Amino acid sequence: MLEFSETYTQWLKDIKNRIRQSQIKASVRINSAMLELYWSLGADIAARQNEAQWGDKILTLLSADLRAEFPDMQGFSLRNLQNIRKFYLFYSQSYPIVHQLGAQLQLENSVQAIEKQQSALGHQGGDLMPFPVILGEIPWRHHVELISRCKNVEEALFYINQIIENGWSRAVLLNFLDSELYARHGKSVNNFTTMLPKPQSDLAGELLKDPYKLDFIMLRKDYNERELEDALTQNITQFLLELGRGFAYVGRQIPMQVGEKEFFLDLLFYHVELHCYFVIELKAGEFNPSDVGQLGFYVSAVNHQKKKETDNPTIGLLICKTKDNIVAQYALESSTEPIGISEYDIAHLLPENYRSSLPSIEEIEEVLKNEAERDR
Repeated sequence: MLEFSETYTQWLKDIKNRIRQSQIKASVRINSAMLELYWSLGADIAARQNEAQWGDKILTLLSADLRAEFPDMQGFSLRNLQNIRKFYLFYSQSYPIVHQLGAQLQLENSVQAIEKQQSALGHQGGDLMPFPVILGEIPWRHHVELISRCKNVEEALFYINQIIENGWSRAVLLNFLDSELYARHGKSVNNFTTMLPKPQSDLAGELLKDPYKLDFIMLRKDYNERELEDALTQNITQFLLELGRGFAYVGRQIPMQVGEKEFFLDLLFYHVELHCYFVIELKAGEFNPSDVGQLGFYVSAVNHQKKKETDNPTIGLLICKTKDNIVAQYALESSTEPIGISEYDIAHLLPENYRSSLPSIEEIEEVLKNEAERDR
C-alpha cells in the first residue's frame, strides 16, 4: 500500500483550500453579475414607467414574457421585478454616497471596478448610473430585506458593511434589523475621547451599543445580578454576537488579588482587533455614580496584573438596567479610566413565582429514586 508523506498531506490541504477559495470567488462574481443585471433592469423599468406612465400591469406582462423565454432562470416573478425596481430607486437616490463607499472598499480592484462601471452591463440609454460595486458584495435576498426595512441609504450601507465584515447570513441580518442595531450602534455614554488615543477611541466608541438587546435570555421579574450573569454566560454565543465582532470570552467572576483583599470581575473579554481587555460589570438596577469608581478600580487592576506591553489600555463597560445620561456623563468626567455605560433590554420576564413552580434537582432525583424502587 502506498504511503504518503506529510508533505503530500499538506499539499493536498493547500489544494483543497485553493479550490474552496476559487468557489467562493466564483460565487461572488456570479452574484455581482446578477445584481448588475438587476440594477440596469431596475433603471429601465423605472424610466419606462415614468416616461410612458406604465403601471404595474407592464411588470405582469414582462414577468410572463421573461419567464417564458428563460424558464431555467429564477428572479423574474412579478414580486421580484417590483423589488428590482425598488432596488435601483432606493440606492440611486443617494448614489454619490453608495459609489464613494464602494470605491473605498474596492481600491485593491480599482481597474476592474472602473471597467465594471464603464460597461454598465451594455446598457444603451447612456444615462444609467454605473453599478456601485459594493452592492455586489452581498446576496440579493439581503438587499430585499434592506430596501424593505431601512429608512435611508446610510442605514442600509451600515448593514452592508456589517454583512461584508462579519459574513452575516440572512437570518442574522434579520435578527439585527429586528433589534434596530443601526439606531443602537455607537450610542453608549463614554469618556473614550479623553481617555484613549486615536484611533482606539473612535473604534471603541463605534463598537459599543446602547441599549444591548438581551432577548435571548429568560429571567424571572425579580432577578438579581448573579442570575443575569448566569443567563449571559449560559448563552455566551448569543451574547458574543450581540457584543459584536472581535470579542473573545475570557471568563466570569475572575479573581483579582489586590493587597490583602480578593475581588471578582463579573465578566472579562479580550478584543482581538483593539488588542485590549474589556471588563464588563453588570447592574440589574439603575446606574449609580459609585458604579464608575468600582469599575475603574477593576480596569486598573487588569492593567496592572493582566495587560501585557503589547496590549492597549483596558476598557470598562458598565451594562445597567436604566441610567440618566447626564448623571452618567458627570460620573465619567471624574474617572481616570476609559469606561462606557450602556443599558440593556430584556423582552420577556417570567413571573416572580415561576422558579418555585419548577422542581428542583433534589426533587427530580427523589422522584427518580422512588420510581426505581417501585420497579424493583
